[in-house]
Amino acid sequence: MNAPIDISQVVLKTERLCLRPWTPDDLADFYAYASVDGVGQMAGWLPHKDIEESRMILQHFIDGKKTFALEYQGKVIGSLGIERYDEDYFSELAMKKGREIGYVLAKDDWGQGLMPEAVQAVVDCLFHVQNLDFLMIGYFMYNHQSGRVAEKCGFKPYRRKMHKTHFGTNEETQMTILYNQPKQ
Repeated sequence: MNAPIDISQVVLKTERLCLRPWTPDDLADFYAYASVDGVGQMAGWLPHKDIEESRMILQHFIDGKKTFALEYQGKVIGSLGIERYDEDYFSELAMKKGREIGYVLAKDDWGQGLMPEAVQAVVDCLFHVQNLDFLMIGYFMYNHQSGRVAEKCGFKPYRRKMHKTHFGTNEETQMTILYNQPKQ
């Protein structure tokens, strides 16, 4: 089952990042990375066409209370959402508490190990503070970078499924899973 999530009062710090709730002041940083060709397509959405589109989505992030802003060197460079997983498709998980993690990173910051660092901080929080039983990450088969993030963070291949993107394509998606292991 999808566990309830509210990160509106949560701040996570890693060696290089601050994961925190979004604020209206983040609009310029958000638009700067979300408008770049090649960023959103890896997650199933098109580049933002104007700052008003970014403003609307930013407000959705704030209201939804489930998406972290990833701050690096004083600038927001990405997002990490704690999304609802498809309970109908994964009905075998109905008796366990879980969520799906989705993430996007500014193109200029790819390849520096920042996203695995962010994902690990969120995994630790969701397993050890929120007591979730499992987490999932899904990525399009051609998105090898997201696959590497999932692998580096201990997620294992679980099942493939088709995902309809916001721009109308159907993409084969590898779903991965990580179970919460009790501390010894």
